Amino acid sequence: MDFTNTIGVSAAGMEAQAQRLRVAAENLANKETTGSTPDADPYRRKTITFKEALDRTTGVAGVKVKEIGQDHSQFETRYDPSNPAADAKGYVKMPNVNSMVEIMDTHEAQHSYDANLNTMQITRSMMTRTINLMK
Repeated sequence: MDFTNTIGVSAAGMEAQAQRLRVAAENLANKETTGSTPDADPYRRKTITFKEALDRTTGVAGVKVKEIGQDHSQFETRYDPSNPAADAKGYVKMPNVNSMVEIMDTHEAQHSYDANLNTMQITRSMMTRTINLMK
């Protein structure tokens, strides 16, 4: 049994989910960030994708961030003629961030993070028991 491989896989999963949380938090923080002029685009929602990553030294597959990209869906508009980014009709392009999607993504990331942490704790407990048996 190689417990370090299990811990390494769990740690990689925790790091990937932490990055997923950071992306969702950034999206939520910029939900109202418009452009500064009528022609400027507002904040564009970021997306994150993962890939399987093989550790060549151990031969164990883990997970890594493949890419932090952008969501190219349409911007919604809101009537706000006092905004500096308003067009001639008074409409402002708003970021393509949906709070519910981001909140659900944070919940999923938290559950995945917790599962990896639990796996790491169980592995540590098994290592401790094994060492105690060898005494």
